[in-house]
Amino acid sequence: MTQTVEAIIYSDGRVQLLGEVHVVGPQRAFVTVLEESATLPSETALLAESALAADWLRPEEEHAWSHLQSEP
Repeated sequence: MTQTVEAIIYSDGRVQLLGEVHVVGPQRAFVTVLEESATLPSETALLAESALAADWLRPEEEHAWSHLQSEP
């Protein structure tokens, strides 16, 4: 299964994935470097994301905010 995840590549070659990737062993990957600066999310935002997502993604929350969703 192909997965796409945003990442930041530092000038020393380090790569920081900004999302989760699930693989069962070594996998081939392509890296595309965009011609724009990376904006790093704050550490607090990254640490809070999974805890908040558990609350945000509940069916009750989806229903409560559904009136703000645009129609396709």
